Amino acid sequence: MQSSSGTPCPRPLVGRRRLLALAASLPLAAPALRTATAQPAPKEPLYRISLAQWSLHNALFSGKLDNLDFPRAAKRQFGIEAVEYVNQFFKDKAKDAAYLGDLAKRAADEGVTNVLVMCDGLGNLGDADASARTKAIENHFPWVEAAKRLGCHSIRVNAASKGSFEEQQKLAADGLVRLADYASQMGMNVIVENHGGLSSNGEWLAGVMRLVAKPNCGTLPDFGNFHDYDRYRGVEELMPFAKGVSAKSHEFDADGNEVRTDYRRMLKLVTAAGYRGWVGIEYEGKALPEPEGIVATKKLLERVRSELQA
Repeated sequence: MQSSSGTPCPRPLVGRRRLLALAASLPLAAPALRTATAQPAPKEPLYRISLAQWSLHNALFSGKLDNLDFPRAAKRQFGIEAVEYVNQFFKDKAKDAAYLGDLAKRAADEGVTNVLVMCDGLGNLGDADASARTKAIENHFPWVEAAKRLGCHSIRVNAASKGSFEEQQKLAADGLVRLADYASQMGMNVIVENHGGLSSNGEWLAGVMRLVAKPNCGTLPDFGNFHDYDRYRGVEELMPFAKGVSAKSHEFDADGNEVRTDYRRMLKLVTAAGYRGWVGIEYEGKALPEPEGIVATKKLLERVRSELQA
């Protein structure tokens, strides 16, 4: 600023009080944003735990537990959020839409996933008699539909047959191909358990799977159903085709380990195959009551999962 004579005029002094008032009138500066620390995403579990209905077969056969209440028992009594049914406990309900709808609703209300239905007593899918084999295949059709209504992904079947090693493979493969073709129309899987006869031979059942060669036909390796066949070898042979796994248990030592099966070794084989699905508790022991056996198996599965995932 200049005077009329052209000489600079001195700037007026701003008093301390004026400065303070001016500062108070200015908007506050936005606080500096904190840099968010990236949190690692939680690890997906190596496998998820389900409950096979056979673990409570005594309670179900005696009437202490009703089939319709199984999903609630799994969730509320054991903290398990997925179940595997056995057709023996509702064998006259395969075509009962109202019953199946009620069962599906009860599971959904509890937040429980229906995984599969284990089918027994329907004939031999590898029967040497062609008409008997066809009848067995057709006997499974209503259960494919029932499992679909329940929201399951599979039915579990048996592959019983008679004849030589190779003959039984071909017969079982024929029955499984035809059943898998039917199931594929509904987006359902047909999975075979090692469950007696040659199906308890891992090499035999793996060979059947290679003959079937259907994407919706696989295996349900059971830890304890290999009889004289090496169970670890058997599981390793069946895992490439697995769409489910059954953690069979009978007895536990003082440290909570299953005495017949090395769960850590077995579950290493399961996870090494890339399997990340359901591992079903199937307690069949007599030393512990059914509920305690289920809890012991669940704790063991959880402990081994933590060890493997560490």
